[in-house]
Amino acid sequence: MERDRIRNFCIIAHVDHGKSTLADRLLERTGTISERDMTEQVLDAMDLEREKGVTIKASAVRLSYDAPDDRTYELNLIDTPGHVDFGYEVSRALAACEGALLVVDASQGVEAQTIANLYQALEHDLTIIPVINKIDLPSAHPEEVAHELSDLFGFDESEAILVSAKDGRGAEQVLQAIVERIPPPRGPRVDSSRALVFDTHYDSYKGVVAYVRVFDGELTSKTQLMPMATRERFEPIEVGAFVPGMLPVDGLSSGEVGYVATGLKSVHDCGVGDTITLAADPAPEPLPGYRPAKPMVFAGLYPSEGEDYGVLRDSLEKLSLNDASFTWQPENSQALGFGFRAGFLGLFHMEIIQERLEREYGLDLVVTAPNVEYEVVTHRDETLRVDSPADLPPEGDIEEIREPWAEVTLVTPAEHVGAVMELANRRRGLQKRMEYLDQKRVLLTYEMPLSEVIIDLHDQLKSRTRGYGSMDYHMIGFRAADLVRLDVLVNEEPVDALYLIVHRDEAYRKGQSLVTRLKELIPRQMFDVPVQAAVGKRVISRANVKATRKNVTAKCYGGDVTRKRKLLEKQKEGKKRLKQIGSVSVPQEAFMALLSIEES
Repeated sequence: MERDRIRNFCIIAHVDHGKSTLADRLLERTGTISERDMTEQVLDAMDLEREKGVTIKASAVRLSYDAPDDRTYELNLIDTPGHVDFGYEVSRALAACEGALLVVDASQGVEAQTIANLYQALEHDLTIIPVINKIDLPSAHPEEVAHELSDLFGFDESEAILVSAKDGRGAEQVLQAIVERIPPPRGPRVDSSRALVFDTHYDSYKGVVAYVRVFDGELTSKTQLMPMATRERFEPIEVGAFVPGMLPVDGLSSGEVGYVATGLKSVHDCGVGDTITLAADPAPEPLPGYRPAKPMVFAGLYPSEGEDYGVLRDSLEKLSLNDASFTWQPENSQALGFGFRAGFLGLFHMEIIQERLEREYGLDLVVTAPNVEYEVVTHRDETLRVDSPADLPPEGDIEEIREPWAEVTLVTPAEHVGAVMELANRRRGLQKRMEYLDQKRVLLTYEMPLSEVIIDLHDQLKSRTRGYGSMDYHMIGFRAADLVRLDVLVNEEPVDALYLIVHRDEAYRKGQSLVTRLKELIPRQMFDVPVQAAVGKRVISRANVKATRKNVTAKCYGGDVTRKRKLLEKQKEGKKRLKQIGSVSVPQEAFMALLSIEES
């Protein structure tokens, strides 16, 4: 295809504003998929994506559009996730495009991630086409939303295209705007061939399949290629395009989007952000790549049955082949035995990984409460990275602890501003800005410790704004804080998997709340079980899980009272003996209790 008839674009929006449904209508309108094969959210191939109604992995598809000027255009669409945890997928898709459709819900207007994703697109110097979706809803007010886009971002109100992705209204105008407004790919910058890898997946038969955007020259299945970072030469098994299934083609030329089945056995041999070039005539320098996705949330994954450890390790290896942002390493816990410390991009990402492990690999897991990574400076001037509270050095060795901070953008209806500000202040937030998007909605910007953001800030925001609030966040660095480790002891035995790192001022409140919660969750034994929270050697809260009592005097009727007393004394001795050797099993709900420590 001639380069001036190629258009590469992506769809960006806040979660649930209708990106995948709009992609369905474009596929339908261009005849890429027949009506018989059409299903809802065609590009969301994973079962989890369909169940949760969100896009998790970015996906690409080639559309062939017959424009009114009687020319046929090749449109390469990359559908991106909207959830804040998968923002790294968005940034990678943007680097492969020249334009973006900015989709905004006609009833909800601009939300926190609309703003974040738009600024990312502008940083990549993309042409933006504003699309106002869901105009078929009774609560839709597209004129107000167009005015909001104009006020906030400087779009001309006439630029916005009104669409209903549900019934297909406006789909033709969107396709025309893509052809007219988005520029074709620029010409080659170097003489050799270069293609940017914007995603990968692992296939049992084809090895690593790299999703590529060709910037210079062309790639064919008959020439030997290599990634410039690893210089691992390979003969491509096939080169192809997404239509939306994988269709082998002779080659991909400059400006086109497609895939290269490399035959390589590890995703690390051909990573996201790498440049693929010709092995015989390599390019002088690689294309600018991406910063690697950095995990923000860490949790322990343990098999509930010890013999499943090997199965869990194999499952994690297979899963990380398809998800480069997911990291893991072995760890050992006194309470839970052998398991793995895994790093995630956020709580939703963690939930997705846990569900995939349980569903796709049939595992029964115990997942510990999530933590963030801290920087610990010791008296010997060493700086340690600690992502598990159990690994924190003794208090006497620590000079200072630095915690990660994030800039948080909150969008809320004006009537809930007080409740949202109170929530942010309670989470140690520092207010930076406050501006009205329109008469009814306010944008608040805070700086806040990441540990206060990831746990349940999103849920609390939703409940305080009756579901209308939205948020986005990004890391801004580490700051020193007065932090301590909150230890948990069950039956006077430390349970390292329940440890928390908390601010000293919050330690007593959180300890008391956690002990109260664990008292309800830990099953009753034949003896009293003390549950304690401690900072260092000082116990700050305690509660007892009362023993279950068997009625040993049930068959003892009549006669002297000493007969009953003798039986009760015998029971008491037995319980004392049982307590010495008895162990208490801590259920999965207890680890999740750390996520729901009361706000009170």
